[in-house]
Amino acid sequence: AEAAHIVGTFAVWDYVVFALMLLVSAAVGVYCAMSGGGQQSSQDFLMGGRKMTAVPVALSLTATFMSAITVLATPSEVYQYGAMFILFTLSYSLMVFVTSEVFLPIFYRLGVTSTYEYLEMRFSRAVRLCGTVLFIFQTVLYTGIVIYVPALALKQVTGFDLWGAVMSTGIVCTFYCSLGGLKAVVWTDVFQLATMMAGFLVVIIRAVLLHGGFSVIIDDSQKGGRLNLWDFDPNPFKRHTFWTITFGGAFVWIGIYGVSQAQVQRYVSCKSLYLNLVGLWAILLCAVFSGLCLYAIYQDCDPWTAGLISAPDQLMPYLVMDILRDYPGLPGLFVAAAFSGTLSTVSSSINALAAVTVEDLVKPYISMSDRKLSWISKGLSLFYGAVCIGMAAIASLLGGLLEAALSIFGIIGGPLVGLFSLGIFCPFANSTGGLVGLFSGLGLSLWLGIWGQLYPPYHSEPLSLSTAGCNFTVNPGGQNWTQSLVHSPLTTKAALEEKEYR
Repeated sequence: AEAAHIVGTFAVWDYVVFALMLLVSAAVGVYCAMSGGGQQSSQDFLMGGRKMTAVPVALSLTATFMSAITVLATPSEVYQYGAMFILFTLSYSLMVFVTSEVFLPIFYRLGVTSTYEYLEMRFSRAVRLCGTVLFIFQTVLYTGIVIYVPALALKQVTGFDLWGAVMSTGIVCTFYCSLGGLKAVVWTDVFQLATMMAGFLVVIIRAVLLHGGFSVIIDDSQKGGRLNLWDFDPNPFKRHTFWTITFGGAFVWIGIYGVSQAQVQRYVSCKSLYLNLVGLWAILLCAVFSGLCLYAIYQDCDPWTAGLISAPDQLMPYLVMDILRDYPGLPGLFVAAAFSGTLSTVSSSINALAAVTVEDLVKPYISMSDRKLSWISKGLSLFYGAVCIGMAAIASLLGGLLEAALSIFGIIGGPLVGLFSLGIFCPFANSTGGLVGLFSGLGLSLWLGIWGQLYPPYHSEPLSLSTAGCNFTVNPGGQNWTQSLVHSPLTTKAALEEKEYR
C-alpha cells in the first residue's frame, strides 16, 4: 500500500512554513506591481524596464537554473553513482564563459526583448517563427513536468497532498507573474534561492551532527567508492565520465542558458554573468554533499533496495522525514525548498512565454499602444500559467512516458543552439540554410530520442548498496516488513544509537 512508504506525516508547523513561502512569494508580486509607478508599458512588465541590478539578476538566474528536480534528483544520483556530479562545476564554468563572451554581447548590443528577434535580423521572419513555436512547445511541456514530478515524489514519502501542492504552487506562481512581471520573477527568485539553500543546509547540518561529523561522512563515502571522481574512459555509453559531464554537460547547459528566452531576458540587463557562477557552484556543492550524507546514513540500510520507497527521487524526502521528523517545521522547510525550485523555474518560463508571444506573434502583426501591450502581456502570463498547470495534469497521465517527454527538452534545445551558432559563426549562411539545418537537426535528434526509448543505452548498475543494517525484515518480494515503518524506530543505525543516548 502507498501508506507503507510514508515515513511520517506533515505536522501543522510544516504546512505553516510551506504556506509562508507561498505567501511571501505572492506578496513580492504585489509589491513589484505597485512600486515605482506600476507596470506602465510592456517593457516594464517583460524586461523590468531594463533597470535590474546585477546581484539580484545573478541570483535569479541561479534559482531558475536549479529546479526541484535538482533538489531531489542530484543527491539521489550521487547516492547511487558517486560524487562525479561535482565535475559540473567545470561544465558550468565553460557554459558561463561561452555565454558571456559569445551570446551576451550580441543580445546586449541589439537590445532585444525576444531572443528570436535575432533570428529575423540574421535570417528571416520564417526562421524567427520556427524558433518561437519550438520554444513555446518545449517550455510548456517541460514546465508541466517540473510542476508535477517533485509533487509526486514528495507526496509518496511525506503524505503531502499532491494536487493541493500542484494547484497552490501553480496559482501563486501565475498570480505574481501576472501582477509583477519580470521584476517580481527576479525578486521572488532571490527569496526562493535563499529558501533552497536553507533547506539543503538544514538537512546537511542535521546529517553531519547525527553521523558524527563532516570527516566521518567523507570517510564513509570514500570507503563506499562514492568519491571516485576521475574517470577518463572515452566510452560515450558510460553513465558518467569526465568527458560526458564536462563537455557534454557544457553543451546541454549552453542550450538552456545561452539562447533560452527565460535566461536571455534577464542576463541582457546585466553586463557580466560571472557572479552567477558562484551561485551555481554553491547550490551544486550543497546537492552533491547532501547525496554523500544520504550514503553515509543509509550505507547499511538502503531504503530503495528494501522497498521502503518506490523510486530513487524519493530518497531525499525520505531522509528528511527520517532525520527531521522530531523537529516541527524543518521537514516543511525542505519541502518549501523543493517547491521554491519549482516556482523559480515555472515563473521564469511563464514570463518568457509571455515575452516571446508578445514580441514574435503579436507586435509584428498588430499595431497597438504600449499600455495595451502591457495588459496583453499580463493576460498572456495568466493564460500560460493555466496551460502549465494543465500540462502538469497531463504529466500525471503519462506514467512511463515522463522520461520521454522530458527528453523533448534536449531534442528541441540542441537544434536551436545550432541555429543561433550558425548565425553567429557562419556569416555566409542564409535563411534557407538555417531552416534546412534546423529541421535536419530536429529530425536527427528526434530519431535518436525515439531510438533511445526503444533501445535503452547500456544500463549502469549503481555502486554497492546494502540492507544488512536494517532493523526490520524484508520478504523476498521486497515490499513488506515486520512492522509498519510509521510506528517503527528510525531505520538507521546512527538514529538508533542517538535514541538510546537520549
